[in-house]
Amino acid sequence: MDQQPPGDRAAAGSGVPTPTCYRHPDRETGISCTRCERPICPECMVSASVGFQCPDCVRQGSGTGHHPAAARPRTLAGGSVAADPRLVTKILVGINLAVFLLVSVRPALVGDLTLLGLAWDPSPPPGSVEGVAEGQWYRLVTSMFLHQEVVHIGFNMLGLWWLGGQLEAALGRSRYLALYLLSGLAGSALTYLIAAPNQGSLGASGAVYGLFGATAVLMRRMNYDMRPVLVLLAINMVFTFTWGGIAWEAHVGGLIAGVLIAIGMVHAPRERRTAVQVGACALVLLASVGIIVARTMSLT
Repeated sequence: MDQQPPGDRAAAGSGVPTPTCYRHPDRETGISCTRCERPICPECMVSASVGFQCPDCVRQGSGTGHHPAAARPRTLAGGSVAADPRLVTKILVGINLAVFLLVSVRPALVGDLTLLGLAWDPSPPPGSVEGVAEGQWYRLVTSMFLHQEVVHIGFNMLGLWWLGGQLEAALGRSRYLALYLLSGLAGSALTYLIAAPNQGSLGASGAVYGLFGATAVLMRRMNYDMRPVLVLLAINMVFTFTWGGIAWEAHVGGLIAGVLIAIGMVHAPRERRTAVQVGACALVLLASVGIIVARTMSLT
């Protein structure tokens, strides 16, 4: 069987060749290096004053008199290109699995770490009032890494691994971590606001849905075919609102936060990139904190 060479793959249903990244021949792309004109994928893109450059051209240009940092490979969002583009994703998966194993050995921890607005806990006697409204703010974060069922953590970790690796490569480690944590916090905040005070909630779904939203924004930015991710997101949203026992508030809150943060990350103008990206994250953080404070005041 004849095989087409990398960089000249024919698009399905047409005779027009679709370029593939010269460093990753299995990845189709519509972007080329502005210096050598070789096709490059999002992971290989390095922002330049005009367009994008490939890592090879950036390294070759390091002796032009610029500060060495100016020639360092950068991700689409301006982050540093890392040797292991999935390191943060691996750490997040590891933390979730470690907490899952811990609570399987000590089930009592579930009650201490679950997101809970305000509820009476009768044990141990004489009982006590528990929840975020009682000052247990940590529940908003600990619940993001808490799972009880194998199916629950399995689906969430699959989504984290599938979506997280690509986003981490495109955004850079620090920006990706901010996206994950703030999306999860926004999901917890909306759950705290809308759900019944005594309704417990746990899971990484809010953060994972933030990754869904960010993936859609990134694909739109790169002019990729968005239908696969939109179809997958639509299926997940149907499950969100039709299956029982799902905290849909966390899904919606995380999704909205992920979209807003990703817009700031990938559409920020180069000359004001850091300010816009920090501003987008700060906006989501302030909105989440505002929701939490308002809900707490209404419950106490």
